[in-house]
Amino acid sequence: METTKTHVVHGGTLRYLKHDSATTGTPMTLSVFVPAGEGPFPVLIWLSGLTCTEDNFTTKAGAYKAAAQHGVIIVAPDTSPRGEGVADDAAYDLGQGAGFYVDATQAPWAPHFRMESYVTDELIALIDAEFPTTKTRSIFGHSMGGHGALTLALRHPELFQSVSAFAPISSPTRCAWGEKAFSAYLGEDRAEWARHDAALLIENGAAAGVFDDILVDQGAADPFLVEQLKPELLVAAAKAAGQRLTLRMQPGYDHSYFFMASFVDDHVAFHATRLKA
Repeated sequence: METTKTHVVHGGTLRYLKHDSATTGTPMTLSVFVPAGEGPFPVLIWLSGLTCTEDNFTTKAGAYKAAAQHGVIIVAPDTSPRGEGVADDAAYDLGQGAGFYVDATQAPWAPHFRMESYVTDELIALIDAEFPTTKTRSIFGHSMGGHGALTLALRHPELFQSVSAFAPISSPTRCAWGEKAFSAYLGEDRAEWARHDAALLIENGAAAGVFDDILVDQGAADPFLVEQLKPELLVAAAKAAGQRLTLRMQPGYDHSYFFMASFVDDHVAFHATRLKA
């Protein structure tokens, strides 16, 4: 990986990096914060939401003070492949900036839109090879990235010690954002969609015996709450499966990074406790 920028923050080092991805067939960008010291350190992977790049979390979330205190590496990749020859759409909720953390099977998306494999295979291997990690990790994210964090953890539980989310798309098979993206990337087979739906995965027992708790923060004043996010479906699924899930409805908070910056320390601490258990 090539370092493009470096900053010192809270005693640690923040690097912006890029590399040629064998998974997506494109250049990919990310940021990595490493605390002070020799390590090794556990890793916390952050997945961002619609329209975001690796820069949104890096500059707005204010997570690095907590990461430094807890001795945790934070990795924030871009949300999709980009570049010349990569399929795109004029809408904000499909195409570049809207990878949905699935491996597309449909044209014109399939050649490059392979974000599930990118995160769970290539990115993890790169970070473990190039940074002083303990080879243990957890995952969290926001909105589309909250969907990604939940579904990747539930589909690949051997990779992650814990999972949390801010305002996740809880059940993409039952909201307009998810239906549009899944139709484009995965085709019309709803059985395939269900394999990438956090609420349905939990209901079917995917978290059983794996995660002692799943932390979800949701702004009560989020304009997408009722139509797109539907956290009540996560709660119902967890209840049906006997899975512990902590949903914190935060009065007055919206969908922005102001919301995440207000509670990100709690999430870093939640994961750090489990990463070091």
